[in-house]
Order: sequence, then structure tokens, then C-alpha cells
Amino acid sequence: MDQATHNKIVSFIWGIADDVLRDLFKRGKYPDVILPMCVIRRMDAVLEPTKQQVLDTRQMLDAAGITEQRAALCDASGQAFYNTSKFTLRDLTSRGNQQRLLADCEDYLNGFSQNVQDILENFKFRNQLQTLSRSDSLGTLIGKFLDPTIDLSPAGIDNHAMGTVFEELVRKFNEDNNEEAGEHWTPRDAVRLMANLVFLPIENEIKSGTYLLYDCACGTGGMLTVAEETLTAIGAKRGQAVKALLYGQEINPETYAVCKADMLLKGEGENADHIVGGAEWSTLSHDAFPAREFDFMLANPLYGKSWKKDLEAMGGKDGMRDPRFKVMHHGEELSLVTRSSDGQMLFLANMASKMNDRSALGSRIAEVHNGSSLFTGDAGQGESNIRRWLIENDWLEAIVALPLNLFYNTGIATYIWVLSNRKPAYRKGKVQLIDATQWFKPLRKNLGKKNCELAPEDIARINRVFLDFEEAPESKIFPNAAFGYWKVTLERPLRLHSRLTLKSIEALRFTSGDEDIRSALYEEYGDKLYTGFATVSDALEKRLAEWGNEESEGDDEEGAGAKKGLPEKKRK
Repeated sequence: MDQATHNKIVSFIWGIADDVLRDLFKRGKYPDVILPMCVIRRMDAVLEPTKQQVLDTRQMLDAAGITEQRAALCDASGQAFYNTSKFTLRDLTSRGNQQRLLADCEDYLNGFSQNVQDILENFKFRNQLQTLSRSDSLGTLIGKFLDPTIDLSPAGIDNHAMGTVFEELVRKFNEDNNEEAGEHWTPRDAVRLMANLVFLPIENEIKSGTYLLYDCACGTGGMLTVAEETLTAIGAKRGQAVKALLYGQEINPETYAVCKADMLLKGEGENADHIVGGAEWSTLSHDAFPAREFDFMLANPLYGKSWKKDLEAMGGKDGMRDPRFKVMHHGEELSLVTRSSDGQMLFLANMASKMNDRSALGSRIAEVHNGSSLFTGDAGQGESNIRRWLIENDWLEAIVALPLNLFYNTGIATYIWVLSNRKPAYRKGKVQLIDATQWFKPLRKNLGKKNCELAPEDIARINRVFLDFEEAPESKIFPNAAFGYWKVTLERPLRLHSRLTLKSIEALRFTSGDEDIRSALYEEYGDKLYTGFATVSDALEKRLAEWGNEESEGDDEEGAGAKKGLPEKKRK
């Protein structure tokens, strides 16, 4: 799909939101209606040709008393999902009564198979129906999505293209909703670079077989999709029969629903079953695949985001027992638990714990982080222990610095960490640092804060520098030991420096009490105040008792009799 078509579809869908939902919902709530409607429209278009076959099959199974109908109905629909309602979306546009339309719409949604019900529940789409119905907007909304000038069916726009449309819509919605910098979308150019860094080094070693791909913060599944395409293309190029099984976990309900729907629409029902998500499925506190090991892993986790809630659910730092974050390393137990204010490195530790150590290729990982992962954490703290664990196990191959403003709603510096537990001999004991910050192509028009992209020639250049593994101005190679350090506490006697001079001592004479009074008395009595106090004590008492009398001269009669002298406290 070219950029013009992409922009046309995005503008069309955005226009529906503005035309139908304005004043009904806040702009930040538009995704709650628009995203599920996009998914429902695409599913409806896929199921429409086989609608009657599904209804006939359902009637036959009910008549035979067969309760387990899923497989037969999927076979009838030709998809990994189905809808047993008698309605299609087109049927719902011709209703004169809003209550009738609402009831029929609910019946239509209830007819979807259980895997689609999971998607609808995470979208919370049913919660919006009453508002749409009361405002007489439900029929208008459905009619807009059936507009013949824009074909949203998979035949009109393939899943890869629709994925980019979804990501652009979510980016625009998030931008309007002032999402924080860590809640960014990974642009496809960055994802392609990550996929290349994962697959190209072992391109000639890929053999026929099934490979497991994993993203622990999968969003709408774009990273898994690009990784699958890259692996499949390599297999086809080498004449190998390669199959990729996709596994993902996502805590955001809406993006999880988009991801699972995308898998179903691609006909990948098995992969859809491997996508786990929803509000209760935090990767850190609720690992969906505790016993799984994966061949290739890619992720762009949230950074700068608190994981305090997860930490409390896992028993706190002292009660943590998760084997992903408490590891034995050279006979020592290391705690990989980071500060509760930023859990991004825990996602890297999670993926490293799932590396396949039994296959010839082992596992390869590419994960995006911001700059704090490079230096935060004192010696012995979680972040430092994670870096130590990865580097001393010789898993870290390279860190690639990306251009600024590459992501949609954050301009901060970002880095790709590349890991492997099957380093080639020439990389063993070494880490490559690649500066790719100046390799980019400016965009003609900014997309949020994204003002540049990695053009194909930029990606090829980074790949070449990575694969060549040679010293260059933008490529530095260091031994693992260069990144390690010990923190040693040195104790020594306290050392003070002082200088006593007449000038500095003189200033101390009057620092206690009223400096003006003490200064005046010193002018009158001199050093006798210190060396012969007894000889001047009576005169001093008298002087203090009369203090201020000289100022009272010339007072009027009313004030002439006022008692003078210093207050008792000040005189002492």
C-alpha cells in the first residue's frame, strides 16, 4: 500500500470519529469505538461469503445435539473464528427503531466465537453501545464503516497495511490524549532494523523447521509480524520450509485486542491462541509463558514507567522469589530487581531467562531501551546486576544508538540491545558499540515527534557495520571486562585545615550576643573585660543600668520619667 492510500484510509477513519463521535465522547475515548469497529468491519467482511454455510452447520449441529461445535463452525466459515448470529453488519443499517437496532447489534456481537468475544471484552465495546444508541448514532456509525468508497476488508487492505493504519490511528489518538514518552509506538523502520539484527547474522544457518518468536510487550503485534515476515523470507530465499509460531503478551487491553484480531484475520488461529493479554496480564508479575524457551525475541517495553504495583504483587524486594529476577551466577545469588520507578530492564531479564540453550542456533534477542539502561544502578543494585549477568555470561553482542526523534511521541535517545547465547568465535568476550545517530532520512512532514526515519540504505549500512565487526569511527569494540567495575569504600582519618590570625580572632570578640553593645563596651573598657573583669565589674553594672539615658535627653515630659537601661536578659 502506497503512502497516499494509507493517508486516505487514516483520514477516512479519523473523519468518522469527528463526524459521529464528537460531543458524545472525549477525543481520548475515540479509540474505544473506532478501533473495535475497524476490527468488526474486517471480520464481518471475511465471514460474509460463508454466512449461510455457518448458519446451516449450526442448525445441523443443534439438531444432532452436538455441543462441541467450534471446529465444525470454523471449518464452515473457513476462518479461525465465526459468527452464528443471523445478522451481518449490512443487515443492521435498515432499522427504524433505535431500541430494535441496539438489540440486533447486541445479538450480532454475541454470535461471534469465543476468541472474538475475548477481543470485544478487552475493547469494552459493549459499554459504548448505550451511548451510541441514545444519541441515534449507532446506525450512522455502522453505515459509515460500510461506505463502498473505502474497502476495509482484508481483500481491500491486507493485514500488514492495516497494521500500519492501526498504529497510525493509535498514535494520533495517543497524541491527542497526551500519552507519556514511554508509551510510544515502535515505527516500522526501527522494527525492520531490529529484525535484521536478529536474523541476518545466522541467515545461512536457518534450516527447515518450526521457530518460536516472542514479544513480551507486543502491543498490536507489529514487531512479531515483521519478524515473521523476515524469517519466512530468509527461509524462502534458501529453499527451506520455515514455520514461525508467534507468542506475545500485552497488558493494554485495546492493543492486545488489535493484536489478537490481526492474528485471526491472517488465518493464524494457533498464533492468536498464543497472544495473551488484558489488564491482569502484566509480563512482570504474571508471566504467561513460564516454562517456554524461544528462538528469537524482540521487544520495545515501556521505559520510565513505575512497576511498583507489580513489585508489591510479587512480594516486594525482600519477598521476591521469581526465578527470572533472582538468579544464581557463578555461585552467587544475584537480585535483578530494579528501582520501582523504572522496570524496563526487567523485560530484558525476562527474555534472557527464556533463551533456548539446547538448539544449535540458541536464542537471539533485540530490545529497545532508553539511555538510563546504560548507567543507572549502583554496584550491587538491580540494574547493575542485570548488566553484569548479561555481560559476564557473554550474551551481549552489541548496542546500537539510534537517531533522535525516531519514535512517534518521544525525542529521547534510544538504543537497541542485541543479545545471543551462541556468539560466533570472533565475537566471544567482546561487545560492539555502534553509533547510528547520524544515519537517517528526514521526513517531509513530522509524525508527532518523529521527524526522521531509517531509510533502507540506512538500515543496510547499520547491518553492514554490525556484520563486519570492525573498528571504525562509528563502531567501537571493547572486551567484556571494560564494562565491569567494583565499588570499594575507602576510609581514612578525618583531616581538617584551620588558620588562626589576629584578624580572624578579632572578629570573634563580638559574635555572641548584641554585637553593637559588646563593641561599644570594648571601646570603653578595652582588654580589662577579659583580663581584669573584677576591676571593672561595678562600673560595667552602672554603665549597663544607665544604657540609653543619653538618648532620652530632649524627650518631652511624658517620656522623661520612663525607666531606661537594658532589659535584664540582654544585660546578663
